[in-house]
Formats: sequence, structure tokens, C-alpha cells
Amino acid sequence: MRFQEFKSIFGNNNNCNPYRGCEHNCIYCDARSLVYNIGGEFTDIIVKQNAVELARKELSKKKKKTLIHTGSMCDPYTISEAKLCLTKQILEVIYEFGFGVGVLTKSDLILRDIELFKKINKRCKAVVCFTITTMDDVICKKIEPNSSLTSARFEALKKFHDQNITTGVWLCPTLPFITNDEENIRKIVRKCGEVGVSYIIVFEFGTTMRDGSREYFYQCLDEVFPGMKERYQKMYGLQYNCKAPNEKALWKVFKEECNRFNIKYEWEDINKILSVNNNYSQISLFDN
Repeated sequence: MRFQEFKSIFGNNNNCNPYRGCEHNCIYCDARSLVYNIGGEFTDIIVKQNAVELARKELSKKKKKTLIHTGSMCDPYTISEAKLCLTKQILEVIYEFGFGVGVLTKSDLILRDIELFKKINKRCKAVVCFTITTMDDVICKKIEPNSSLTSARFEALKKFHDQNITTGVWLCPTLPFITNDEENIRKIVRKCGEVGVSYIIVFEFGTTMRDGSREYFYQCLDEVFPGMKERYQKMYGLQYNCKAPNEKALWKVFKEECNRFNIKYEWEDINKILSVNNNYSQISLFDN
């Protein structure tokens, strides 16, 4: 763990991340890519030690009340958050200044702050989103080793929904030959419908690989899915976008199930859900 001071905490589109890097150690994580220039061992996180002060300073200058997004790249509920509480303190500042919040995570540690989310939601708007990649907890433990299990994430989603807080799911990535079977996608969407998820984000059915993330991914594949690396190398080589070979079939199943449970998946509908006072709060993916 490394502590550093930063000049700003907000990126584009009101994206705010108190940490750089992540301790969840997901084998496919694109944020490991060299292009992001995080430096050092990715799980040796950088803690933005002046994050709370920066959030207070920068929010005090913002007049338009919108959602403050966190978690699209580095999980705000990384393991060390349990002790450091930077995300919790930033939530308190967000509430103080009357803004809304949209959080993406893989950790049920977020339940610790459910009362804060309720307060923010009452004053403005709160949206809680979990990444879900598989319905199988055994596979989940292999590909997202330090994150909460899928079953725990769905339990958390239900608890937030029961408190009238909008919930969503990022269904990505879909790992070819590992999680890209139609039944997995069908079960995920049906479970989302069961726990009251409002929207699901899918960019495409597949994964991404580039310098920095590819090497780690392949190393992990050798450890947990022997022989899988060779299949990836043969099919994708050095490609960045690695689409699932059955992508069209997955889209068909996904849309059918979303329509069945009235779960939104079109970007126009999702942006409406994420809006405050009808002003769209567009999603930005790569601020760190």
C-alpha cells in the first residue's frame, strides 16, 4: 500500500476514485494495462491520502447537482477500504453538498454504508451497481479471487433494492470458453430480475486484452484453467477486442431475458435511470 497526495480527485464526467489499483486481483482486469500507467504491482494500491479534502474542495465549487461516479476502473470498496474508510468519508461529503452518487463494485463491503446511501438517495439520488460475470461461485473464486462471491453480490443488490435504491449490473467481461455459455447469461439476467435490478450494462460479449493485462491473464489461465491460454492465443493472438465466438446467440438470449423482466439495457434508457433532474449523467469508464 502506497500513500500519495494528489492535485485533484475528479476526472471527466464527475468520476471520483480514492484508490489507484485494486486488491480484488481479478485475472482479466483491463486496468492492469500499461496504458493506464498505474505503476508498480497493481494490487499494491495507491491511496489518495488527501482524497476527502479534495472531494470537499472540488464539490464546493460544483453548482449542478448530478451523480458522482466511482468504481468504473478501481474498486472503491477494495479490501483496504474496510480499514481506511476513504470511500465512506467521500460519501459523507457527497451527502453534505447535496449530490447524488453512482457506485460500481464487486464487494459486499458496500453494505456497511447502506444508511449513507439511503440518506443520499432521499436528498438526491443513489445508484448501486455490481459487476457480475458468472452465476457459478466456484468459477467466480477462480477469476475474481479476492472479490465477494456472486451469491453475496446478489444478496447485496436485493438489500439495496429493498431500501428503494436503484440497482444495476455490469455484465462484463464474458470470458470466451469460460463464462460465455448461454445458460450462464440466462441465469444472471433472471437473477437480476428476481432481486429487482433496474438495468444491465453490456458493451459486448467477450473480453479485452492488451499489454500489461494480457500477460497476467495468461499466467492465471495456466494456473486455474490449464490449456486455456493456448486456446486464447490460437483464436485471438494479440487482439484487443476478444469477442465470444457465440456472441450473436448471447445477445439474443440476453435481450429476450431482459425484455421478459423489464430490465433496461439500451444506453438511452440507462442514462435516463442515471439522470438527476432529467440531466443525463453519462458514464465514463477510464478515469483513475
